[in-house]
Amino acid sequence: MTASSIYLDYNATTPVHSEVLEKMLPYFTIRFGNASSTSHPWGWNAAEGVAFAREQVAQLIGAEPSEIIFTSGATEAINLALKGTFETYHAFRNHLVVITTEHAAVLDSCQALQKQGAQITYVPVLQDGTINLDVLSAAVTEKTLLVCVMMANNETGVLQPLQEVAAIAHGKGAFLFSDTTQAIGKLRLDVNEACIDLCCISAHKMHGPKGVGALYVRRKNPRINLTPIMDGGGHENGRRSGTLNVPGIVGLGAAAELAMRDWWEDAQRMSVLRTKLEQHLIDLGNVSVNGNTKFRLPNTSNICFQGFSAATLLRILTGIGVSTGSACASALGHPSHVLLAMGRTIEDANSSLRISIGKFTTAHEITLVADAFERALKN
Repeated sequence: MTASSIYLDYNATTPVHSEVLEKMLPYFTIRFGNASSTSHPWGWNAAEGVAFAREQVAQLIGAEPSEIIFTSGATEAINLALKGTFETYHAFRNHLVVITTEHAAVLDSCQALQKQGAQITYVPVLQDGTINLDVLSAAVTEKTLLVCVMMANNETGVLQPLQEVAAIAHGKGAFLFSDTTQAIGKLRLDVNEACIDLCCISAHKMHGPKGVGALYVRRKNPRINLTPIMDGGGHENGRRSGTLNVPGIVGLGAAAELAMRDWWEDAQRMSVLRTKLEQHLIDLGNVSVNGNTKFRLPNTSNICFQGFSAATLLRILTGIGVSTGSACASALGHPSHVLLAMGRTIEDANSSLRISIGKFTTAHEITLVADAFERALKN
């Protein structure tokens, strides 16, 4: 193996695990039925696969199966959560509180809601990427409908104190929506312990297929009602119309089961590898870690190489799969809004790379990557 064929961008996407693929394959062939076809065995078999996957996903996050809505991914789930709740409750509450380091799917949805009359308060983060709870508390009012705080940032891995955030939101009668896309599968999450009211899941972030995800919507204490943002067919109890992606949903369920089995062992191993790589890079000088290094995902490292262009480093490190930030931001070519929100300069943001380790990363690969970075920085 060489350092020109090593993937370290697991926060962007993950390969479908062989166990997941094995569970999916029959639903492309012999179990190909439409889960909404209730008059024959082909439909029944598909519906059974969907029902089992719903139970698997619910178990992963400590929810009830009836609280899981299948979607095309986390972005759709975010849109449904924000726009669906606003449409239902905006006559009574039209205010959203959002932290500035949220994913573009949240920020762009908020911009869309502003055009419909939503009032948005953007709460800044500290230099380490965490929120100041006093500032957040001051932003939440009796008119606040949703407080949007992601569990783990997709670029820095920084974790937020969701239980404390939930107490603030619920104290004013607001709901807590958390983008848990990056956290689920890497950390344990129980939505009841964390007091989350809505959260989203994406299969391809945890070794499932692309194009499928889920939205958790609390059913009681409090019960949250969503207005659907897509019409036609009344699927998912009328909350998300569209023919169900049965193979994908089965894959999401299998990925959820895999995550429940392996997350602790994977997290421990990835944390060790990340620390090894960070220490090697920091020892080279003019290298620092962006974000809180204590409260973050076990696999994620966002590193600033001061004096070096991240784009130049990527060209030198051809074949090593790292990125300049989220896949969405990288596609646009803009400096990371997350790093800018944390007080980094544009120059530092453009000198930063995200390295995200995964289930299949080895210690040998980390050694090769560390050596490749050392050579690149010394040239």
